[in-house]
Amino acid sequence: MVTGILSQALSDALTASGIEAPDEIHLERPARREHGDWSSNVAMATAKNAGKNPRELAGEIVAHIEANPPTVVKSVEIAGPGFVNFHLYDTWLHDVLTNAVTQGTDNFGRSETGAGQAVNVEFVSANPNKPLHAGHARGACYGDAIARLLERTGHTVTRETYLNDRGVQMKLFADSLAARKRGEEPPADGYQGEYLIEWAAEMPDDADPAVWGYERALKSHSATLESVGIHFDVWFSEKSMIESGAIDATLTALAERDMTYTNDDALWLKSTEFGDDKDRVLVKGDGDFTYLAPDIAYHRDKFSRSPKLINVFGADHHGYIKRMKAAMAALGQDPDDLEIIITQLVDLERDGKEFRMSGRSGDMVYFDDVIAEVGPDATRFTYLMQSVDSRQTIDLDLLISKAMDNPVYYVQYAHARISNLVRKAGEAGQTRGDKVDLALLTHERELDVLRALSTLPETIERAAAERAPHAITNWTREFAAAFHGFYHDCYVVGDGVSAELTQARLWLVEASRVGLVVGFDLLGLSAPESM
Repeated sequence: MVTGILSQALSDALTASGIEAPDEIHLERPARREHGDWSSNVAMATAKNAGKNPRELAGEIVAHIEANPPTVVKSVEIAGPGFVNFHLYDTWLHDVLTNAVTQGTDNFGRSETGAGQAVNVEFVSANPNKPLHAGHARGACYGDAIARLLERTGHTVTRETYLNDRGVQMKLFADSLAARKRGEEPPADGYQGEYLIEWAAEMPDDADPAVWGYERALKSHSATLESVGIHFDVWFSEKSMIESGAIDATLTALAERDMTYTNDDALWLKSTEFGDDKDRVLVKGDGDFTYLAPDIAYHRDKFSRSPKLINVFGADHHGYIKRMKAAMAALGQDPDDLEIIITQLVDLERDGKEFRMSGRSGDMVYFDDVIAEVGPDATRFTYLMQSVDSRQTIDLDLLISKAMDNPVYYVQYAHARISNLVRKAGEAGQTRGDKVDLALLTHERELDVLRALSTLPETIERAAAERAPHAITNWTREFAAAFHGFYHDCYVVGDGVSAELTQARLWLVEASRVGLVVGFDLLGLSAPESM
C-alpha cells in the first residue's frame, strides 16, 4: 500500500536526522490537487521534541527522500510551516486499479482492523403494536449500514432489536384490536389508526387479540424491514426477562454492589455516583418496575453476549444516555463499552411543503408508504445522505424523478453505464483480457476515476470508526461524478481507440464496477445494469 511506502520513507528520513520516528506517521490527501497526492505533518509533530524548527526539519526530510526516493515518488516538497507533500507517479493509481480488479467486490476495501472484535448493534426497537413509521426508517437504515461497515472492517456483528412486549401499552393495543374486531371504536386511551381496522379484519374470530396482535405486528415489522434488505439476528422480548427472572437477578446484582437503596417504598439506583443528574427509580412503591429496570437487565444480558454494544435510538432518547451509562458503571461494566447514537428527526416534503401521506391512517407516515413512494434503494440512500446528528429534509418529488439531479439515480446510473460499456465492447468483439498495459491510462479523466477509487478503502475504515455511513454515500456521489466525466470524454471502443487502450479502459471500467458495488453493498443498494 502506498501509504506504507511513504510512511517508511518518512521514518527513514527522521532516523537519518537522529530523531526517533513516531509509531504512527500521519498521512492525508491535500485538499487541493496541486499540492500533491499525499501530505504529512510529521516534521511539525516531531520538531519540538527534536529541538528543531519544523520547516528546517521538513527540509532535512525532503533532502533525504530526494536522495533516496521510493519508486512511486515523482517529487517531494515543503509546504507551509512544515508539511511534506508528495507527488507520485501515476503507477500508484494503476496499482489501485489492479487491486480492485483482482480482489473483486468480496475483498476490495475490506480490512481486518476489527478482527476478533464482536459488536452488538441494536436498532429500530419499535413497540410491537403498530406498523413501523417513517421516523423508524432513519434509524433502521443507519443501524444496518453501521453493521455492514463493521463487518467490512473485520468485526463480528450481531444485529438486534428490542421488543417492549409487556405492560400497559400492550394491553391497550389488544383492547383496541378487540374493539375494532367488534366494529367498535377503540378505548379513549387506546390505539387509533386504520391499520387496526385492517388487522382486525384479518384476525380469526377465536384468536386471542394480545397473542395474535403481537404476532401480526412482528410480521409487519419484519416484512417492512426485509423489503429494504434489513434483517435481525435477534428479536429480544422484554417479557422473556420477566419469565426468566433476569430483571430480579439484575436488581440483586446491583444490591450486592451497594448500588441501590430504598426510599418512600421505592427502590432507587445510585446513578448520581456515576455522573447522572439524579438517582433513578427502579421499582415503584406499588412494586411495578419502571422502564429503566428491564432496560438495565437487557443491557446486562447483551453484555453477557458481546463485549461492545452500539445502540441506535431516536431523537427523544437524549436523556437516556447518562442514566444508562451510569447503570452499566453501577454493574461494574465499563460505560465506554456502551455507545449510544441518537438520530435526529426527518421532514418529508413535496412541492416545497411538508408532506403527510394518507397511507393507512391520517396521523402517521408509515415506513411502508415511503418505500412504496420512492422505492427501497432511494429510501435507504436518502436516509443515509446526512449525518444522523442533524435534522434532515427529504424531497419526495426529487427522489421519484429520473434525472441526474436525483442523487440516487445519479449514482446508480453510473453502474448502468458501466454495464452498457461492457455490453457494447462485447458486441464489438472486445472483452477484458488478462494482458493489459495500464501505462496507457494517462488521460486526466481516467486518473480522476482512479484517484477517487483509491480513497474507498480509507473511507470505509473512517466511516466504520466514526459511525458515519454518510461518508460512503458521499463517496459514491463523488465517484459517480468522476466516472460520468470519464464516460463523456474517453471512448472505450471506437475509431481512434487502439485495441491496447480499449483493454486498459476495460480494466478501468471493471475496477469502477467493483468500487461502486462495494459502496452500494455498504449502503444496502442494488446495482442496476440498465435504467
